[in-house]
Amino acid sequence: MAGVDAPFYLPLADEIEVFKAAYEAKLPVLLKGPTGCGKTRFVEHMNWLLNDEEKRSGEKDLITVSCHEDLTATDMVGRYLLKGDETVWSDGPLTQAVRSGAICYLDEIVEARKDTTVLIHSLTDHRRILPIDKTGELLHAHSEFLLVISYNPGYQSVLKDLKPSTRQRFVSLEFDYPNIESESDIIAHESGVTSDIATRLATIGSKVRNLRQHGFEEGVSTRLLIYTGDLITGGIEPRRAAEASIVSAISDDETVQQAVADIVDVLLP
Repeated sequence: MAGVDAPFYLPLADEIEVFKAAYEAKLPVLLKGPTGCGKTRFVEHMNWLLNDEEKRSGEKDLITVSCHEDLTATDMVGRYLLKGDETVWSDGPLTQAVRSGAICYLDEIVEARKDTTVLIHSLTDHRRILPIDKTGELLHAHSEFLLVISYNPGYQSVLKDLKPSTRQRFVSLEFDYPNIESESDIIAHESGVTSDIATRLATIGSKVRNLRQHGFEEGVSTRLLIYTGDLITGGIEPRRAAEASIVSAISDDETVQQAVADIVDVLLP
């Protein structure tokens, strides 16, 4: 937002330009990519960037919802609450965003119940409306409202995959972990470690992600590499920091842990 430093984000392709074009065209956006690769930070950065544009009418909030299996349509839209002797309607996060013109970010959308996914369909086409059944209101989205959802297609089971009828309503941006050079820049910036340590951590990340033969599907996230850097900056010995933030964090499987520990032993002093 204006007057506030931008959340740090290092572009890896043309994702900023595509997102801005989607916003201007009022097109919903889908972010696909592995855990901890920067999807949430990207949304935070874009919210700041769009708010900092002079053409915006004012500062808007980013409303983020971490989806889970117990998340219902009522949780998203709102409900009547008892306040004293009165029953008062309380908007849910999606309704708040639709009214105010915020960016609504639904993180890991496939974890939510199916009725929640169906709920957003009317907001993702030319109608841009949100029916609120309990109040009888047909809410038209604010001109600056934008719906953004994300999920990890490599992690989700077939039963939790995003249906084509939903996926094809969105402009889709693919995310992945950065290359070693870019990731080391991110680690150094976020954690404050030296460029040498940052490069070593980024190299660990790259090599761990290649451990497919050990049954390790996901790989170590950029987030965990930054955590390791944070511990090192805080005075923890590098190998111990990596043990706590990488080796022990990514898996409970002893074979996987040992394979990752072998990589750490080679690359960290």
